[in-house]
Amino acid sequence: MEGVAQALGPLFLLILLGAVLGWRRLPGDNFWPAMERLIYFLLFPAMLVATLANADVGQVPVVRLALALLGTMLLFAALLWVIRPKLGIDSAAFTSVFQGAVRFNTYVGVAGAAALHGSAGATVAAVAVALMVPVVNVLCVGSFIAAGTLGPSSLGKSLLALVRNPLILACLVGIALNLTGIGLPGWSGATVELLGRAALPLGLVAVGVALRPRALMRLDRGVWTSNLVKLALMPAVVLLLAMVLGLDPVSRDVALLFAALPTATSAYILARQLGGDAELMAALITGQTLLAMATLPLWLRLVG
Repeated sequence: MEGVAQALGPLFLLILLGAVLGWRRLPGDNFWPAMERLIYFLLFPAMLVATLANADVGQVPVVRLALALLGTMLLFAALLWVIRPKLGIDSAAFTSVFQGAVRFNTYVGVAGAAALHGSAGATVAAVAVALMVPVVNVLCVGSFIAAGTLGPSSLGKSLLALVRNPLILACLVGIALNLTGIGLPGWSGATVELLGRAALPLGLVAVGVALRPRALMRLDRGVWTSNLVKLALMPAVVLLLAMVLGLDPVSRDVALLFAALPTATSAYILARQLGGDAELMAALITGQTLLAMATLPLWLRLVG
């Protein structure tokens, strides 16, 4: 479908632009880490608050969307633990395989939903983020705990970071403003919306900057397993559930988009901090992001 290519093409070009900037180290080595923190702690939360505070969430089939997305995520999270002994990898590597299979790149997801279906897609995407971000963070931190890669001090810091997650807090604030009818009155609405508009283009460029082409040399059983789950099996199951549950076309497309997203670049930081295999995580992030440029349009064309 030509519309899919037109919608997703600019997003991928921004990611490739970021890859070039990262390769050329422009505008400097210290610029993008600071920019990523600004996006993560201010711009992207502002976008979520602006979207959720005034959105007609009643038009989104929240329960059925949750069944499709969270049900699939929990299914494959459990399956990975079942097949862990057969992978033949150590605990640190398994946590990276786990993150690669269940985490998703929020920037690409929200930008893609808005490009495909405008404000309706952005609203469904914001609801998807509100549903998935808390669950995926609990699952990933839990995988480090269960795998035994972090000590008691790191456990405390991880749980504290989970509670303070800016995306989770932004979703809670946006939902609260919506349910109470307060919304974003006066100048606050326009101000927060302007901040949010900067999140997606900058976030996509930052995704490209984070790519590590050298990491692509690592191709082992863990890489193939994580990529297979994330880019093929998970979207297939979500699409099946979306059809069974009778999701409307916008919700179905957004659910499929989020299921087929590459893993999050923030997974690399978590792997470094909590004792995961950071090299493997870099390979998964880079490989999945590049592969998704082909697989995402194919999945969305499948549903027409």
